[in-house]
Amino acid sequence: MTERTDDLNILQIRPLISPAVLMEELPTASEEEIFVRDSRDTVRRILAQEDPRLLVVVGPCSIHDPVAACEYAEKLQHVSERLSDRLFVVMRVYFEKPRTVMGWKGLINDPDLDRSYHVNRGLRLARKLLLDVCRLRLPAATEFLDTTFGQFYADLITWGAIGARTVESQIHRELASGMSMPVGIKNRTDGNVQVAVDAIMTARNPHLFPSLTKEGAPALFQTRGNAHVHLVLRGGSETGPNYSAEHVAKAVTLLEAARLPPAVMVDLSHGNSKKDPQRQCDVAQSVADQLANGESPIRGVMIESHLVAGRQDIGDLTQLTYGQSITDACLSFDETVRVLELLAGSVRLT
Repeated sequence: MTERTDDLNILQIRPLISPAVLMEELPTASEEEIFVRDSRDTVRRILAQEDPRLLVVVGPCSIHDPVAACEYAEKLQHVSERLSDRLFVVMRVYFEKPRTVMGWKGLINDPDLDRSYHVNRGLRLARKLLLDVCRLRLPAATEFLDTTFGQFYADLITWGAIGARTVESQIHRELASGMSMPVGIKNRTDGNVQVAVDAIMTARNPHLFPSLTKEGAPALFQTRGNAHVHLVLRGGSETGPNYSAEHVAKAVTLLEAARLPPAVMVDLSHGNSKKDPQRQCDVAQSVADQLANGESPIRGVMIESHLVAGRQDIGDLTQLTYGQSITDACLSFDETVRVLELLAGSVRLT
C-alpha cells in the first residue's frame, strides 16, 4: 500500500445538489425574471443619477427563520410601495455570514441552527424564500461569500455585496466581475477605503477563473467585467465611522483619482453605528442632511432591521424570540419605518 497524501483532514464528503437541479425544482416564472431584470436596471439608473431616488437595502442582518423573513417582506413591501416615488427599496436577504473566528455561518450552511450542516436543505430554503420575496414584487439583495453558492440563486438577486472581510480576496473580485447585477463593495473592516477602490477597479475588468457550472461541472469562466460595481462605506475598527460629508468627499476623491464614477452607498450599521443599532438613526439623519443640502454622491444606504429590535443568542431553539436577529442587533420594524420616512423626506427629485 502507498501512503495517502491527500484529504488527510477530511472526515466526510457528502453529495451536494447541483444548481440546475435546484432551479428545476424551484423555477422562476417569466414575470419574476422580468421583475428582477427591471429592478436591476432601476439600481443601475440610480447609481448613474438617471433616477433621482435613493436606493435602500434594508432587512435582517441574516436570515435564520424564513417564516419571519416572509412576514418582514410583506410589511416592507407595503412601506416600499408608499414611499416608491422617493425610495427604491431592496430587501436584505443574507444567507451566509463571514466569521472572523467561529460562529453560526448562516441559513445555507446550518439551516437547523445546530451544526448539523444540512446544506442541501439550506439551499432549498434560500431559493424558496427568494422566490417568495420576488412574488411580492420586492427586490432582494445578498452578500456573496462562498464563490459557488451564487449559482443556486443569483438569478433572483437585484443587488449583491462583497463584504469587508472579502474585499481583498482576488477570487471575490473576479466573482463580482461576472455577476449579472450591480454589486456594492465595502471598505475593509479597519476602515481602509483604498482597498475597496482597488477592488472596484479590478471587478470592472475582464477575468478568467475556475468555477462550477449550473450542472456542477468544473469549468473556466471568462467575464466581461461589471460596470456597475460601486463603493459602500461601512466605517472601520481603526478609522471609526465614515458617513459624514467630509468622509464621503474623501471617498469620492479616491474614486475620481481612479477614474471611477463617484457613486457612494452608506451602510448605516457596522462600523458606522459602532454596532449599536439605535445609532443607525443618527447615521440616517446625517445622510438625510447631506441629501437635503443639494448635490450629493450618496446614491444609497444599507440598514439592518428586523421585526423585533436587538439580537439574541441561539441557545435553546424553543426559546428564540420570533423575528429577532441571532447575529448583529437590528432596528425594529417600526423604527425602520421612521428611518425610511426620514430618508424619503430628504430626497430631492429635481
